[in-house]
Amino acid sequence: MYFFFYFLSSGDKFAWMRDVEFSRQTLAGMNPYSIQLVTEWPLKSKLDPNVYGPAESAITTEIVEQEIKGFMTVEEAVKQKKLFILDYHDLLLPYVERVRQLQGTTLYGSRTLFFLSPDSTLMPLAIELTRPAMKGKPQWKEVFRPSWNATGEWLWKIAKAHVLAHDSGYHQLVSHWLRTHCCTEPYIIASNRQLSALHPIYRLLHPYLRYTMEINALAREALINGNGIIENSFSPRKISMELCSAAYDLQWRFDHQALPADLISRGMAVEDPNAPHGLKLTIEDYPFANDGLVLWDIIKKWVADYVKHYYPEPKTVQSDQELQSWWTEIRTVGHGDKKDEPWWPVLNTPDDLIGILTTIIWVSSGHHAAVNFGQYDFGGYFPNRPTIARTTLPCEDPSPERWDRFLDKPEVELLDCFPTQTQATTVMAILDVLSNHSPDEEYIGDVIEPVWAEDPIIKAAFEEFSGRLKELEGIIDGRNADTNLKNRTGAGVVPYRLLKPFSKSGVTGQGVPNSISI
Repeated sequence: MYFFFYFLSSGDKFAWMRDVEFSRQTLAGMNPYSIQLVTEWPLKSKLDPNVYGPAESAITTEIVEQEIKGFMTVEEAVKQKKLFILDYHDLLLPYVERVRQLQGTTLYGSRTLFFLSPDSTLMPLAIELTRPAMKGKPQWKEVFRPSWNATGEWLWKIAKAHVLAHDSGYHQLVSHWLRTHCCTEPYIIASNRQLSALHPIYRLLHPYLRYTMEINALAREALINGNGIIENSFSPRKISMELCSAAYDLQWRFDHQALPADLISRGMAVEDPNAPHGLKLTIEDYPFANDGLVLWDIIKKWVADYVKHYYPEPKTVQSDQELQSWWTEIRTVGHGDKKDEPWWPVLNTPDDLIGILTTIIWVSSGHHAAVNFGQYDFGGYFPNRPTIARTTLPCEDPSPERWDRFLDKPEVELLDCFPTQTQATTVMAILDVLSNHSPDEEYIGDVIEPVWAEDPIIKAAFEEFSGRLKELEGIIDGRNADTNLKNRTGAGVVPYRLLKPFSKSGVTGQGVPNSISI
């Protein structure tokens, strides 16, 4: 197969095989929203043990301490915030039996544990794959580790392929579709129903909500539809939308869509008034968070300048019936099944409005750019991010014939686990489309809206906003040239550019459009 694109031609062509790149992409890849801090030990499931088996993870203290080779105890590692996890165990395990009934795919619940090195890079320690009790067989779970023997190393490679398939599915269905495309629709509908075209908040939001309903309609026709690309090429197959819905029910909160709150909720940052942006990152070199927090602050300053011009005091917010009806519809109609949740922000003051609007604009611009425009760079070459795992591990209830075949030709087992040629080329083609900037792309802070230019105060605020975004371009370039930042520089490492505000057309791996338009 013939693949040439940015990730391979400009970087290390064999990076996909290496643990260092597997780990780095959790912080600087196309899905930086899943990595989280381990805060409790031992790891335990919250699922019903009577249905899914023992709650405690098979990743034991002994396994972890063997892998970190006496550097510290697990208790010390947890206390010093050194352990991190990709945890798809509880979300995926309830669907394992149903997915395994489908042809050409399989599924596990998975946990992947990492250790934070002194240079802010992550080292993978262990992968746990779990199958619940099913079809008369007891629960099966196995822990895989980086190995110095051939059999162990090939099992580790195949286990990584399964985790990457889980992460690819979660990225596409949750980090991307659910949290940006899908959950932006209520904001668009409420804005058009409740705010007049002359309302200042409608005028502010309009460029950030353009084209999203159109692109979502196209996605429902050809991407997430029944027997569409997602259902044919990603591990959950026809369970995909059900899994997306479950993630919404279990995980989605409006207040956690704000970048600072998202980082805090995952243990990736803590509030610190003395730190830049008011947050201290748990991993100092976290490219998505480092660049994202600068962009977040720039957006928030622009929104604050705009809002305080039209809403100088609380009573102006409270007495605006259109605005109050807009926020009520978003909460009680657009997200009706979560309307009684206590975490919804109130809308009583200008600061409340600033927080709500900054979150909406961040989701449609920075969040979407971070999870969308790197898809071809990282996912176009399927061994780096397989979207589906088609076979179980060769050590799960193996027949003698299969185990012998694995020992004789382990590379065949890995290739059988990867997507088919048809699936790989289909995904490559669609990721090329999704990662493309059109020639008439509208980038954040690039061109002022005519209505904003009519007011000298808003025009000046926008010019400051645009200027700060141009400064961010230089900040990111400087970070990508800093050899101390190992997660964004080094031999063969692809620089982190997904949150650079501006871009040329095409597949560039950079650029933050105003809205979700692809």
